[in-house]
Amino acid sequence: MSCEELFLKKLRERGFRLTPQREIVLRVMHQMAGFATAEEIFQRVQAMSSAIDISTVYRTLELLQEFQMVSVVDPGDGQRRYELVGVHGPHIHLVCQECGEVTPIDLDEFQEFVDHIRRRHGFTIDVSQVSLPGYCNACASRHPGPAEEEMQYPG
Repeated sequence: MSCEELFLKKLRERGFRLTPQREIVLRVMHQMAGFATAEEIFQRVQAMSSAIDISTVYRTLELLQEFQMVSVVDPGDGQRRYELVGVHGPHIHLVCQECGEVTPIDLDEFQEFVDHIRRRHGFTIDVSQVSLPGYCNACASRHPGPAEEEMQYPG
């Protein structure tokens, strides 16, 4: 099922319809490479149709998030960033707290931790919404973390 078909199905289940405005926002999301702010999405939408306002973009992004069709990260700068889920497949987001860089990592790299939490605590993590704050390589030297010997890992 295509992204558009899935969106249409989920909209109909909620009693909504696929409006031309929603279709344009979804089309723009397909064109975006990586994460984009609502304002960046809005700028591209405006290039296709000046009749669509930013509130329509925000409402459509909220629907896409409710339908778990977009990943959302907040790097701490007050600008949430959105990406269609199917772009990288299931993945975790590493979010730099200084520069805002978002790095997707394959879920396989995180699966051992997810399985450990499920076995130990009986808790299933919704990995579609996992973002881990920290510092990218370029920013890490300006923000040294705790010394390795000070870190204690749960056993």
